[in-house]
Amino acid sequence: MSWENNVRRVVPYVAGEQPKKANVIKLNTNECPYPPAPEVAAILHQFDYDSLRKYPDQNVSDLVAALAEYHGLSKQQVFVGVGSDDVLSMAFMTFFNSDKPILFPDITYSFYDVWAELHRIPYQCQPLDDNFCIVKKDYLIENGGIVLANPNAPTGNVTNMSVLEEIIQANQESVVIMDEAYVDFGGESCVPLIEKYENLLVVQTFSKSRSMAGMRIGYAMGSEKLIKYLNDVKFSFNSYTINTVTIAAGVASVKNKAYFQEIVGKVIATRERVKVELARLGFACTDSKTNFIFASHKTVPAKELFEALRAQEIYVRYWNKPRIHNYLRISIGTEKEMDSLLCFLENYLGECGELQ
Repeated sequence: MSWENNVRRVVPYVAGEQPKKANVIKLNTNECPYPPAPEVAAILHQFDYDSLRKYPDQNVSDLVAALAEYHGLSKQQVFVGVGSDDVLSMAFMTFFNSDKPILFPDITYSFYDVWAELHRIPYQCQPLDDNFCIVKKDYLIENGGIVLANPNAPTGNVTNMSVLEEIIQANQESVVIMDEAYVDFGGESCVPLIEKYENLLVVQTFSKSRSMAGMRIGYAMGSEKLIKYLNDVKFSFNSYTINTVTIAAGVASVKNKAYFQEIVGKVIATRERVKVELARLGFACTDSKTNFIFASHKTVPAKELFEALRAQEIYVRYWNKPRIHNYLRISIGTEKEMDSLLCFLENYLGECGELQ
């Protein structure tokens, strides 16, 4: 018998392209176009390198304390991991162990089904409606857990808080995970509901609004009981998940609220301007409350635009999947980068005879 018969096989998550060339316009992976808070750079330049010979704090105490204070929670209600992907995967492994399927939308973050397959968790994809919104009744059925991204990706839509609370309240026999990777750009966080619902886990990240995708910090917030269970699994898997430099940089980022608000405000303002310009060029866009726009042109196929943009070293995201094969997901870059995108699209569509 071949050893390959005992390999766990999964279809892996496919991340957005990471071009190695210089001077490209990279609008395909939802990174923040602006640098982290100045204090983060100061930490990196002034760091005591002798401390790197020692193991990091396995409890991530300083960062947990900073996040707890920021969100008005106790330290026992915060869990930190290596990016929100690590946190979510750990949560899947910890909380989804029944024979009932977990539920999440058919169009959402495409890592969810990968984790379900990896951890051998039964799952069921619930179709979004024609406006790419969740259908509440689809989550009021028997289940082994629920995962909802709010705002959703890649659509950018926000689900009303009252709808989310109904879903959480109706499913107190299972854990409901709210993935809030993009909440800072216009969504409403479920963090205030943590005190009401012991089964609610809210996950956020430093990768988008805090400009620290390269440092890999994600975190979960929930009842003390949920967080304890997560830590029990973490310490049974790998005690030292966050390195010393990252902990210090994360704390520095959390403490500079003014810079955080400034950067989020700049991204939102650019997003709203670009929505208007894309509409003028014949695109239909969802009402995105994220740091990206989900757009479809009325006549020119998304794949054609994707390839034309890529030929000009402008990278956006395209999926050849049912229901979204005619949409592009366009991350919000700097004003200059978005002007370059808009200029190219206007010229290209004009040459195609699509602009009057």
